[in-house]
Amino acid sequence: MIKKYRKKPIVIEAVQLIGKCGNDIEELVGTSDVIRIMKNGEMEVVIQTLEGVMTAKQGDFIISGVQGELYPCKPDIFKQTYEAV
Repeated sequence: MIKKYRKKPIVIEAVQLIGKCGNDIEELVGTSDVIRIMKNGEMEVVIQTLEGVMTAKQGDFIISGVQGELYPCKPDIFKQTYEAV
């Protein structure tokens, strides 16, 4: 039998890669856990996730999950999933 489930409400921390957000990124993920690179004049951030190494590009969010895990999220998905508290 198929059942329906709803995601439990949780609070996460996130930083969006826009403008000068380097200090916010380091505060969220730590200085040793992030590699910032410039590509075509825009910052990209390489992070270790539970699924492997991923890159967050300009406009993406970097999310710290409920157990401190990190992952990038595209802005449209972020806005559909999260709201400010």
